[in-house]
Amino acid sequence: MNYYFADGSVQKGPFPMDQLVAQGLKRESLVWREGMAQWQRAESVPELAGLLGSAAYQPREVAPPPPPNPGFVQPPAGGGGFGQPPPMQYPSAPRFDAATANSQKIASGICGILIGGLGIHKFILGMTGPGLIMLLITVLTCGFGGIVMHIIGIIEGIIYLTKTDEEFYRTYMVEKKAWF
Repeated sequence: MNYYFADGSVQKGPFPMDQLVAQGLKRESLVWREGMAQWQRAESVPELAGLLGSAAYQPREVAPPPPPNPGFVQPPAGGGGFGQPPPMQYPSAPRFDAATANSQKIASGICGILIGGLGIHKFILGMTGPGLIMLLITVLTCGFGGIVMHIIGIIEGIIYLTKTDEEFYRTYMVEKKAWF
């Protein structure tokens, strides 16, 4: 029986069962063979338990594999034909919501311009680390550091407001770009 397995983000195989360990199969590797409905962890496949040296079969929840690397070619949906593994499924990227992006863009932009030294615009975007840095610099320097933080806030507020909703969403809400 031939098996495919995922080594990180690279799909390997097919290999006969006696060659899997030599090819780099690990207990946590995802495997598939003809007749299996989906990819499973190697340690949860009873016939591979002896190869991997596991004492007893204990089923575990299957985590999705990491996204493929750019050089990896995904087989067509439904498998690549007879005897080919089904495509590995990955969670989809979050959807763009224009209303949320626009409201957060406006709120964070205005807060950045008006009270940027306190880092409130960072908290609005869910960036607590940079927000705390700005707030603590302002408070711990008795307001003197707040001058610099306010200038940074003004610049960031203007940048937020001049970006399109799509650019703002991608840059600050998905990628979480912290500064400028």
